[in-house]
Amino acid sequence: MSRYPKTDLSNISLISIAGRHSKVSESEWARPLPLGGTFDQFIETLPDILVARELKEFVANAANAVRLGKPFILMMGAHVIKVGLAPLICDLLERRILTGVAMNSAAAIHDTESCLFGETSEDVAATITDGTFGMSRETGEFINGTLRQAWEGEDREIGFGEALGERLMNAETGRPSIMATCVRLGVPITIHAAIGTDIVHQQPTMSGEATGELSFRDFRGLCHQLFGLGGGGVVMNAGSAVILPEIFLKALTVARNLGADAFHFTTANFDMIQHYRPRVNVVQRPTQDGGRGFSFTGHHELMLPLTFAMIRSAIANNGIARP
Repeated sequence: MSRYPKTDLSNISLISIAGRHSKVSESEWARPLPLGGTFDQFIETLPDILVARELKEFVANAANAVRLGKPFILMMGAHVIKVGLAPLICDLLERRILTGVAMNSAAAIHDTESCLFGETSEDVAATITDGTFGMSRETGEFINGTLRQAWEGEDREIGFGEALGERLMNAETGRPSIMATCVRLGVPITIHAAIGTDIVHQQPTMSGEATGELSFRDFRGLCHQLFGLGGGGVVMNAGSAVILPEIFLKALTVARNLGADAFHFTTANFDMIQHYRPRVNVVQRPTQDGGRGFSFTGHHELMLPLTFAMIRSAIANNGIARP
C-alpha cells in the first residue's frame, strides 16, 4: 500500500459537451490552400482564431478608413527599411492608401542611403573598434547639408521630411524612396529626431539648430494630421519602440487640447517583440475612450508584406478608393 492518500474520482459530477461553451469550433479552423490558389483564397484559409482573427479585423478597419476618407498614418522605425520594405510602402502611397508617414531619423538615413547608393546598414561590430562607425561622409553631407539649407532658407515652414524628400526626388536615381514618394504625391512625411541617436549627428556637418528646428516643424505637422483621425482613422506603428510612440501620444494630446474630435479610431503596433511604450502609448491609452488597439508580433519582413497585401485585397474586393 502507498504511504500517501489519493482522491477517489468515482463520485465526480460530469456534464455534457453539448451544453458546454467552447471557444473554438469547426467553422473557425484553418483550411489547406488548394494548389495554385490565389492570395484571396489564401486569406480565406486562415483560421478565424486569436491573432489571425485580429489581423483580419485590423485590415477591415484600415480598408474602412480608406472608404471613409479618414487618415491612415504609418509610423515606422529604421528596421522596416533595413529589411527591404520601402518598395511596399511606396506602393501603398502610390495607391493613396496611406495618408501620412512618420519616421524616426534613423529611418530617414536608411531611406536616403538606399535611394542614393542602393545599399545601407553598415556592420557596426566591424567598425566600432577603429572609430569609423557612422562616418560615411556622403550620408552626413547630404542629410546635414539639406537640413541646414532648409533652415537657412526663406521658407520657415518646410520640415525635415519634406526637405529631404524633395532633394531625393530631384536626385532621380530610379530607386525607391519613401520620403521622395511622399513629396511627389503631396503626402505628409514627418521625421522625428532625437539629437545624438544617429550617425549624422557625430559628423562635423551636423547642425543642432537645423535638425532640431526642422524636426519640431514636423512634430507640428503630425499634430495637424491627427485632427481628422476621429471616427474611423488608423495609426499603425511598425518597429519604433520609443520615439514614435512618445511623439504620437504628445501629438494626440495637442490635437485634443485644441478641440479635435480625435476619438474612436484604430491603432496597431507591429514589432518583433512587444515593448512597454508602444503597448501603452499606441495600443492602449489613445483608444481607452473609444476605438480599438491591436498588437501584432513577428518579423517585419514577413508580417508587413502579409498585412499590406491583405489591405490591398480588402480595398480591391470592396471597390474602395480614396474619396
